[in-house]
Amino acid sequence: MTTDAIKITGLRKTYGGGGKQPAKEALNGIDLTVPAGSVFGLLGPNGAGKSTLINILAGLVKKTAGKVTIWGFDQDVNPRQSRAAIGVMPQELNLDPFFTPRGALDVQAGLYGVPKSQRRTEEILEMIGLTDKAEAYARTLSGGMRRRLLLGKALVHHPHILVLDEPTAGVDIELRQMLWQNVRRLNRERGMTIILTTHYLEEAEEMCDEIAIISQGAVIARDTTHNLLGQIDTRTMIITPETPPTILPTAPGIDVVSRPDGSLAFTYQAARTQAEEVLQLVRDAGIRIRDVRTEQADLEEVFLNLTRSSAA
Repeated sequence: MTTDAIKITGLRKTYGGGGKQPAKEALNGIDLTVPAGSVFGLLGPNGAGKSTLINILAGLVKKTAGKVTIWGFDQDVNPRQSRAAIGVMPQELNLDPFFTPRGALDVQAGLYGVPKSQRRTEEILEMIGLTDKAEAYARTLSGGMRRRLLLGKALVHHPHILVLDEPTAGVDIELRQMLWQNVRRLNRERGMTIILTTHYLEEAEEMCDEIAIISQGAVIARDTTHNLLGQIDTRTMIITPETPPTILPTAPGIDVVSRPDGSLAFTYQAARTQAEEVLQLVRDAGIRIRDVRTEQADLEEVFLNLTRSSAA
């Protein structure tokens, strides 16, 4: 087992540039490592370069420059081994409508050279909840079932690394929960490295050990989820008063907003204002406190702050 599931150095990808078309740099010198056995989030706005990066890892797009090592195999030196180490669940529902789930899994396993004796078709069908639909044509499956089948296809060759590209976009809650149960089990029981791209930041916050944020083709942040959340200095204290105040208290560096439920939200910068100062402001205003709680920063705030800074 390797320490880093994936190691990327100086990765660049440029499209176009021939004739009158100007070149477009999709990836601009990315350096990134993904620890083996982790659940790793890859986040960024649309057009940031996430899909290009994933397609390079999957061997579907040829890089312009740089080095990519997957499970210890240099993609240029050992392309077959590096490709066999990774399974990709794409965002697009690219399934042959005339294949059944069982047939699609068997064909996919055959493409990767998995002997029939080593195929886990029935196990995978059960895991993705398609045993009762094993002989149904893919064209008759619902959108959620097709997405499950994409997950199954990504697992047929026993990959060490599983890449999930926007796996829960547009799916219902039941399918989302089923998918994440499977992902947690694969990571916990088999030690599989999971790489996740998602627009649902709360999903990344809950699932990921570490996160890299990409903007304009470059990695602008890479840290543990806990440390990224710690970058936000903004704090919010929620005060529920015994009776609604007639006038909201004010103080430099503290923003106060009355919420529909009658509570008061005091927002401040922890580096400049102490929590005790907020409570004193409330007392000085003659407000009797029925309840008090704090709200922590979430990943969305980190994401927006970092992407705004990179675009400036």
